[in-house]
Amino acid sequence: MKCSIFSILVIVLLARLAVLQAAEPPLTFPDPMPQCYHLTARASQIDPRARSHPEINFVFEKGGKAADTENASVDTRVKPQGKLVIWLMGYSAPLFERVNSYGLHAIGVHYANGWFGKFGNATPPDDDKFLGKIRLEAATGEDFSDVVDIPKPDGMTERALQFVKWLAKENPPGRWEHFLTDDRQGMRWDRVIMAGSSHGSTTAARFAKHQCVDRVVTFCGPRDQYETWQALPSATPANRFFGFSHILDGGWTGRHYCRSWELLDLNRFGPVVNVDQTAPPYGNTRRLITDADVNHDARRAHSSVVPGGAAVKDASGKFIHEDVWRYLFTHPVEQVGQPVPSDPACRKDLRPEPVQPAPAIDLAAPSG
Repeated sequence: MKCSIFSILVIVLLARLAVLQAAEPPLTFPDPMPQCYHLTARASQIDPRARSHPEINFVFEKGGKAADTENASVDTRVKPQGKLVIWLMGYSAPLFERVNSYGLHAIGVHYANGWFGKFGNATPPDDDKFLGKIRLEAATGEDFSDVVDIPKPDGMTERALQFVKWLAKENPPGRWEHFLTDDRQGMRWDRVIMAGSSHGSTTAARFAKHQCVDRVVTFCGPRDQYETWQALPSATPANRFFGFSHILDGGWTGRHYCRSWELLDLNRFGPVVNVDQTAPPYGNTRRLITDADVNHDARRAHSSVVPGGAAVKDASGKFIHEDVWRYLFTHPVEQVGQPVPSDPACRKDLRPEPVQPAPAIDLAAPSG
C-alpha cells in the first residue's frame, strides 16, 4: 500500500516527537531540605485582571473573609510522577496529602463556578447541552454560553495558569514549571489530571471532553442528568476517565452517574465493580462503586467517596478506600478491562415527560 507524502511527513514528525519525549529527563526535586510544601494565595492578588461576578454569586469575599484563596501542595520527599492534579472543588487536605504521597503535585483553583446555584436546578430547557456550555465557559473563559459572561481571567484554565506561574516563582524546589509550556504562556495539559467531586467532577469531565488531559478522576459524578454532552466526541480518550460513587448517593440511585458513565463510553473498559467485594486492580475497570456503611445517610454517601470526614473507616480508624484512591489517580491508563454491553436498566433519557393538557370541556354542549 502506498503512502501519501502527507502521511509520510506526519509519521516522520511523530517519530521525531517521540524521540524528543524519550530524551526528556524525568522530573526530579533538587531540594536540599525535602519536605511537604503547602502554599496558598488569593487569585485576585495573583492576577489583577481577575474580577468577581456577583450576578452568579462568585465573589472574592464572603462574610468578611477571603473567598478566592487557592491552595497548592507538593511533597519533595516523594519521587515525582511529573503530573499535576487540578482539583475542582473546595480544598481537601486529606485528598491533597494522598495525591502528594503518590508523587503528584496538586492545586485547587478559584474560578467562576458560582453559576450552578442559579442555573443548576432550573427546569431543563430544550437545549440538552445547556449546562455543559456554561461549564465549558466557566472552565475556559471562552464564549460558549449565552446566559453567562465569564472572561478568560476568571475561567479555570487561566486561573490555573496564573497560579502555576506564581508557584514556579515562589516555590522553586517544587519544580512547578514542569507544567508550563516552554514560553510559560500555557499549561502542559498532557501532564494534568483533572479531578473533582459532584459539581466539580462534572465540570472536570466536560472540560476533558474539550481539552485532552492525562486523566480525569470523577468522585460522585458526573451528573447533568438531562444533558447529552457526555456523548460528544472527546479530546481526552475514554480510557482516561475514572469514576467512583456510593450506591446510596442520590446521583447513583437516580441513575445519573450510570448514564454519564455509559455516555462517556466507559462500559468499553469493564463492568461496574463494587470495590468492597473486589481486590485491586478491580478488573482494570473505570467504573467503581461502594456500598460501605454510611448509616443509610444519602448525603454522607455522596461525600464518602472522597478522602475526608465523611469517608468510611475500619475498626482501627483507617480509611477503607485507600487502595481505591490510589487506583483512581495512578492506575496505568493502557490497562483496561473487558468491554460489557450497556445496562438496559440505565436509561439515557431522564428528562421528565411533558405534561399533557387536560382536554377542553365544551360548557355549551348539551348534557347527556
